[in-house]
Amino acid sequence: MAGQNGDLQGDVFYPPEDIVKNANARDWEQMQKEAAEDLEGFWEAEAEKYHWFDKWDQVLDDSNPPFYKWFTGGKTNLAYNCLDVHVQNSNRNKLALIWEGENDEQRTFSYYALYRETCKFANILKALGVEKGDRVTLYMGPVPETVMAMLACARIGAIHSVVFAGFSKEALRERVEDSQSKVVITQDAGYRNGSEVPLKQTVDKAIRHVGFVENVLVVQRTGSEVHMEQGRDHWYHELAEMPIASRDCEAEEMDAEDMLYLLYTSGTTGKPKAIVHTTGGYMVGIATTLRYVFDLKPSDRFWCAADPGWVTGHSYIVYGPLLLGATNFMYEGAPTYPYPNRWWKMIEYYGLNILYTAPTAVRGLMKFGRAWPDRHNLSSLRLLGSVGEPINPEAWKWYHEVIGYEQCPIMDTWWQTETGGFMITPVPSMPLKPGSATKPFFGVEADVVNDDGESVDPDEEGYLVIKKPWPGMLRTLYKDEERFKETYWSKFEDQGWYLAGDSAKKDEDGYFWVIGRIDDVLNVAGHRLGTAEVESALVSHDAVAEAAVIGVPDDVKGNAIHAYVILTVGYEGTEDLTDELVEHVADELGPIAKPANVEAVDSLPKTRSGKIMRRVLRAKAMGEEVGDLSTMAD
Repeated sequence: MAGQNGDLQGDVFYPPEDIVKNANARDWEQMQKEAAEDLEGFWEAEAEKYHWFDKWDQVLDDSNPPFYKWFTGGKTNLAYNCLDVHVQNSNRNKLALIWEGENDEQRTFSYYALYRETCKFANILKALGVEKGDRVTLYMGPVPETVMAMLACARIGAIHSVVFAGFSKEALRERVEDSQSKVVITQDAGYRNGSEVPLKQTVDKAIRHVGFVENVLVVQRTGSEVHMEQGRDHWYHELAEMPIASRDCEAEEMDAEDMLYLLYTSGTTGKPKAIVHTTGGYMVGIATTLRYVFDLKPSDRFWCAADPGWVTGHSYIVYGPLLLGATNFMYEGAPTYPYPNRWWKMIEYYGLNILYTAPTAVRGLMKFGRAWPDRHNLSSLRLLGSVGEPINPEAWKWYHEVIGYEQCPIMDTWWQTETGGFMITPVPSMPLKPGSATKPFFGVEADVVNDDGESVDPDEEGYLVIKKPWPGMLRTLYKDEERFKETYWSKFEDQGWYLAGDSAKKDEDGYFWVIGRIDDVLNVAGHRLGTAEVESALVSHDAVAEAAVIGVPDDVKGNAIHAYVILTVGYEGTEDLTDELVEHVADELGPIAKPANVEAVDSLPKTRSGKIMRRVLRAKAMGEEVGDLSTMAD
């Protein structure tokens, strides 16, 4: 795979020489080799970069699999490492957070200012009766107070459960009840696409019949008039002016295995799974992955364009960048409000160095063409990133060429709510293949296997598994250890492997290609086709902005492919275009991949984090119940 630095040669991108030379991980192969040979030694060396009140007795306790423990006996505090460490050194007056509201409002916080505001928030929570181990639900948008509230919980040892602020009242109620949160933190409202989103109103409806919620803390964002129930509801800004809101709050010494947060993730059936992440291993895992994968340095201005309500926001908006002493950027609103250049305008104005976003956002902006980004100077960008689902090569190349000026390596990261941080991912010094998540992170042993647990041949699809524990892994499902074992560990129980639930393949160079969820793999006449492959083929046609593919039972083929497409502006869903798209897929993937049906639609069912809900399309096509829709955006 030899090539010139900074070139995209065929299907391999070779990073520019200056990026390789200055990377935190210059020699991927050597670091991977050392981590594989001494897993505990690698993670121990990383853990020593952070503050511990008491050092651990044991790096990894694997005496009771799959209930692994990391850094047992160690005492630390995540908020202390995010704030106090920097306040005590030369970073005190450095910008920690830059925030822009959808209405162009701007707020900035130095590390000291963020420390001060977090302490005030923590003291208010304590005054409301929150103690170590209590659960606190957050139902908030991307505003600075969300960061402060999460850090405040971590500071005093409370367990935060952040619920994405687009969820319905039923989804919120279910999560509040399951976590038994006695305090809920919300806003009066938020802004999205020029409209107000009534958050407090949703909270009122959600907890109307929940008897154990004692207090609701309300952050004023829009100035909307909201109902405030006497004795239960409190304006944050009013409490912040009272003596209870002291600017100093001692950080609780947390055991490495103390619970840090709950985060609910939906399965295809049943109630949402409450993922449990603990303190020490998670801290070391996210900081280490961010340090090497996004090459993050204190001089960087980092933008993870996710929402704090998802694990991406937890790990790489709130905690990761602050652990590493960088400047974090956060934006409240929609990517195209008021025009499709909003993101590019902010990157230019703030001089942002790294952009980490989802393929669905890239494709959504790509459909407006390059005229909008071309209005702005994006040369401050050094690295780009992708998260949430496999990025199709066409979107990868547009992102690389139009946004990255053909000089920015794209960190295409595969990971999950359950894994806490990046698992299969490049580092900036590696050659990249558009559409591939590249190789496992240092110390991560991943493989693609068949039903018998045997490694499959190159370019053959199978189950993606993780063979060894890692620090940031989920510890269990809250109050449901049996479901934890059944969901993630039962398939390859004898081997002790974690089942990711994704289908993948490896090429002859050992690069991983994640295809999609196991239930998003089609079997057409004995051929296994990933929905992502067919969707990528459709999107490679100029007429298609976005596509979703499902398999419908077929007596002859096993599955017949049904495709739903959103057309690019200027195209109409004619019969001739449908025929053209069917033949285009056949040309791209072979006749076996021909869709039996292509339907042009105005929108696709998606989760609020942007993932296409193919099971909803499948249920509709089959005339079946659609199941849990709590994570659906519309």
